Amino acid sequence: MNFIKKTIFAIIFVFITAVAYAGPVNINTATADSLAANIKGVGKKKAEAIIAYRQANGPFKSAEELLKVKGIGPKLLVNNKDNLLISNK
Repeated sequence: MNFIKKTIFAIIFVFITAVAYAGPVNINTATADSLAANIKGVGKKKAEAIIAYRQANGPFKSAEELLKVKGIGPKLLVNNKDNLLISNK
């Protein structure tokens, strides 16, 4: 019985984790809520900083340009490299 409970818990955990990081996010069009929800290590404050940078400097030309945003470092970029899209659409 204990094995069944642990198995069910593991399945639920995997499902919740998959939903939490649903997929790639376009850093040129995403809202602050979407950025915070889809980029590991980005909360509301960093998401708002990304949008403020985007509004002041225009669309991002590359994911590496995120390093110019206060609070965004190389580790965050590496951890999210497959989850970031760059598009103006």
